[in-house]
Amino acid sequence: LSILLILLVPAHTTRSPDCGGILTPSGLRYLAEVSKPHAESVLRKDLMASPAPDPSPTSPSSRSQIVSVKVDKFSLTLIPDTGMRLSIEVDLGFTSGPSTTKEMRLSILADLHVEMNPEGNLELVTSDCKPTLEEVQSTEEMDSKSSGSDVDKQINVEKICLEVSKLLLFPNERLMSLAAPFPITPNCQVQYLPLAAPMYSEQGIIISLQTTFQVAGTVIPLPVSPVPFSMPEPARSSPSHLILALSEHFYTSLFSALEQSGALNVSLLSSLTTATLAERITQQMGSLFQEDLPVVIQAVSRSSPRVVLEEDKAIVELFLTAQIGTRSSLFQSFLSVNVDVTARLHFSVVDTRMIISVAAVEDIELSLATSDVGPILAALLEELFLPTIREEVPAQINAVLRQGVFLPHIASFTYTDVNITIHKDYVLIPCNLQLEARTR
Repeated sequence: LSILLILLVPAHTTRSPDCGGILTPSGLRYLAEVSKPHAESVLRKDLMASPAPDPSPTSPSSRSQIVSVKVDKFSLTLIPDTGMRLSIEVDLGFTSGPSTTKEMRLSILADLHVEMNPEGNLELVTSDCKPTLEEVQSTEEMDSKSSGSDVDKQINVEKICLEVSKLLLFPNERLMSLAAPFPITPNCQVQYLPLAAPMYSEQGIIISLQTTFQVAGTVIPLPVSPVPFSMPEPARSSPSHLILALSEHFYTSLFSALEQSGALNVSLLSSLTTATLAERITQQMGSLFQEDLPVVIQAVSRSSPRVVLEEDKAIVELFLTAQIGTRSSLFQSFLSVNVDVTARLHFSVVDTRMIISVAAVEDIELSLATSDVGPILAALLEELFLPTIREEVPAQINAVLRQGVFLPHIASFTYTDVNITIHKDYVLIPCNLQLEARTR
């Protein structure tokens, strides 16, 4: 058995975070704010539902009925090292006849935390719940014992506590949406998997995530992170609702997934033709082609891309092999060139997607990959092909990335007031949450 366990352990120990987020106390306050109308709607539906008919035929009009439900207070606060505390105060209006009204206050104090269930999804659970009910005012004296009994029949306290987490706008269906696969390209998807239950600090609720990529429906192996990533906590409280952090390894994995999916393979139409090329590269070119044809460059990755993050700077290094040739009915290559591109990256966020673009090419190196047509000077290669590669490679990569890469998020919420900062080894994204208008 011990040998079997040893064999099984590596499958789990290789999991390590490469990104994460901190939901701040400000974010909790916002979630409470937008959950208040939702909670009132749920409580109104539950508490004002028609009760079962009274089996006693005597004085049916004396039964207390809940005629109004108004949430006066709804707050969600952080308890470091433990979880969250939900505090709700609900004003209830009762009537037991045409001229008898009664107002009572239902107070609910519940402790909540997020666990990871056996399926690997995050789940909001209630660890403690204390409801209290007290009278506020009445239009006439009523028998407190009998009226209290009627109220108890109307309010199922145990049910309220059992489902108190549903009063928030991020019940478990939305938490499960965090781990849903999101498309990047038609055949490449990204998925963020929680590694453990969140941790609770004074700065907020810390969630660590591991990214996986699928190409054509199959999870692909990615480079191993050389440095374990941990969610950087801010030194002081942040006014933002949420702070996302994406590691350098995340971006390298993203470009590696795109490379394995074939999305970084590019086909470039040069401004040269075989005739103009023959004027510069010996007479051998003229003997290869009987007619003047446009020169085409087809570039594919020869090794995995690499992203490097420094303070206020992000660059991607692409290692390509370019086949230079012509295309009539079929592509015919006559020269192979290694192309190493170092380009600067720009990041922005729209809704819940990070838009990554190649902002500027900082360096390109060309070198002969084969000796198909004999030695060619590097300076001549650069003169002939560098302008096309410099312009077209970033343009085609940007076309692939134009739709953006979905960031970790839960359904019905988008990101606003985004401020992106690039640090050594990671990108920090403080932002605010915005509930989508169509959500009821």
